[in-house]
Amino acid sequence: MKRRAFIRLLGGAAAWPLAARAQQAAMPVIGFLRSASLADAGHLVAAFRQGLKEGSFVEGQNVAIEYRSAEDQFHRLPALVADLVRRQVTLIVGNTPSAFAAKAGTTTVPIVFVTGGDPVIDGLVDSLNRPGSNLTGVSFLTGASGTKRLELLRQLAPKAAALAVLMDPDPNVPQAQAELRDVQAAARTNGQQLIIVEVRSDPDIEAAFARFAQRGAGALFVGTSAFFNSRRERIAALALRQALPASYVLREFAAAGGLMSYGTSITDAYRLAGVYAARILKGEKPADLPVQQSTKFEFVINLRTAKALGLEIPDKLLALADEVIE
Repeated sequence: MKRRAFIRLLGGAAAWPLAARAQQAAMPVIGFLRSASLADAGHLVAAFRQGLKEGSFVEGQNVAIEYRSAEDQFHRLPALVADLVRRQVTLIVGNTPSAFAAKAGTTTVPIVFVTGGDPVIDGLVDSLNRPGSNLTGVSFLTGASGTKRLELLRQLAPKAAALAVLMDPDPNVPQAQAELRDVQAAARTNGQQLIIVEVRSDPDIEAAFARFAQRGAGALFVGTSAFFNSRRERIAALALRQALPASYVLREFAAAGGLMSYGTSITDAYRLAGVYAARILKGEKPADLPVQQSTKFEFVINLRTAKALGLEIPDKLLALADEVIE
């Protein structure tokens, strides 16, 4: 979603009259913080608002939301957290890097995280059932689908001898490392050659695809990464340009032109985060709210992309798909 469209989605909050802003001060305020851009997160904001609505909270009526983004510059997160704490927000909602920054920045403001990793292993909370601090949230375990995604990709591109892997090496994305280990183990079992390229920046993306072409990759596995998600249109376009059948973890990639995606729904995870935010606004404590695990999986196939690649999708895979984009 482009920036102008996202601003429209916010309902023109930046242009509210002074009277409305004065009224906002009497409402509880949620800090909605992301490490990645907000410009392409409109669907996540909408899902979060839906969860709030299920808990009887509507933005602009009985709750206000302050939106902040580090624009993929993680070093900016501590200052953004400090700003929200200074503004005395009632709670902070954030993705994984934002939640870590918020945890380091406050022990009193409730924090609701949305993470694709394991929050206990990653160190966000001590226990799933009893978080025991000012944090709770939703885990959608993106890395857990890696082996299944590899299997589906091999069915879509059975003749691919070498498989390209786009990998985010950022230590703030521990689920990516776990996913890669699973994929490497599965590839060894199947005798599949992997061409793994780590990507840290925009120029790295172009360089990675150049390397894939040089090495003769026949298909592409895109690893779990908020950075990749924020560049999904570009990555999908490059994969199509190089005629690489590609597998992604989130539906958003398939909607942006990727061939297929399989994984838990990040959109539903943000809806669940909205439900938890509403419960906290009503007085419940994060320490008493077990971490939720999103169990809604989505298998999406983009038939337009398949036709552009000259691929015939097996009927059995079409029958398994939760959504087919035509």
